[in-house]
Amino acid sequence: MAWNVFKFCTALRALGSIMIVFVLAVIGLTYYAVVIAHYGPSLFLGGFETFFAIVVLIVFHSLLVMVMWCYSSVVVTDPGGVPPNWRPLTDEEKGDADPLVGSSYGSAQLDPKQSAMVAASQEIRFCHKCKQFKPPRAHHCSVCRRCILKMDHHCVWVVNCVGALNYKYFLLFLFYTFLETTLVSLLLLRVFMEFFMEGEVDETPGSLAATFITFVLNIAFMLSILGFLIMHITLVGANTSTIEAYEKKTSPKWRYDLGWKKNFEQVFGLDKKYWFIPAYSEDDLRRMPALHGFEYPTQPDLEPLQQH
Repeated sequence: MAWNVFKFCTALRALGSIMIVFVLAVIGLTYYAVVIAHYGPSLFLGGFETFFAIVVLIVFHSLLVMVMWCYSSVVVTDPGGVPPNWRPLTDEEKGDADPLVGSSYGSAQLDPKQSAMVAASQEIRFCHKCKQFKPPRAHHCSVCRRCILKMDHHCVWVVNCVGALNYKYFLLFLFYTFLETTLVSLLLLRVFMEFFMEGEVDETPGSLAATFITFVLNIAFMLSILGFLIMHITLVGANTSTIEAYEKKTSPKWRYDLGWKKNFEQVFGLDKKYWFIPAYSEDDLRRMPALHGFEYPTQPDLEPLQQH
C-alpha cells in the first residue's frame, strides 16, 4: 500500500512558529554576510568596487523587500476556510450568473444528516470531520483541523495552509526567494574565489565562518526551491493543486484545465500590474469568482473527479 505523504503533515504541528524564527534567522545571517561583512564596507573603496557594491546592495535589498512582503503575506493571509453551514447552490439559485461554472451539485438541498448519501455522490461533497458540505476542490487539513478552499498543502515553513487565497503569494515567495538565494550564492562565491586564489581575505574567522554557513544554506535553498518552482509552474499550467495531482493520477483528463493562459489567470488574475506582487486588483476580485475559492470554470463535457 502506497504511503500517503499528506498524512505526514500532522507530525509538523509541533514545530509551530519555530520555523518562522528559523527563516528570520537565516535572513539575518544572510544580511550580515552580504551587507555588513562584505558589500557594505566596499562602498568606501572607491572606483569600480564602490559602483559594484551600490548595484549589489540595491538589487539585494529590492529582492529582500519582495521576499519579506510575500512571506509575511503567506503567513498572515487566511488560505480560505469553508464558512459554517455553507451549502452548494441549487441550479435554480445559480441561474445564469456564471455560465462557465458547471452545474455539478444536483439535488443540493439534502439534509446534512444524510451524510451517507452524500458520501456516495460524485456531485455533492461532504466533510465528515467538519460535519458540513464543502465546495469543489476544498480539502480537509488535519493540521489546521478545517476544510481549506483549493488546498494545495500545509506548509511548515509558513506555519499555514497554502490554499485559494494565498497560493499566489506562496508562488511569489518561492520566485523571489529563488532569485535572492541565487544572487547571494553568486556574490559569496566571488568571496571564496578570492580567498582560494589569494590565499587570504581581510576578515575575522567569525566573519569567514558566517560567510561559509550563509553560502551553504543559500546554495541548498536555491536548489531545493528551484525544484519546487518547476513543480508548481507545472501545476499552475494544468490548473491543479499538489493534492489534486496526487488524487488524479489515474485520470487522463482534468475538468478544470482550460488551457495555460486561463489557468494562469485563475491564480494571478487578469491585471498584469499585480502579477508580481502579493495582491489582487479590485476589478479582478469582483469579476473573477475563482479568486475567492468557491467556484471554478470547468470543461462541461468532462465528469467531475471523485474528491475526498
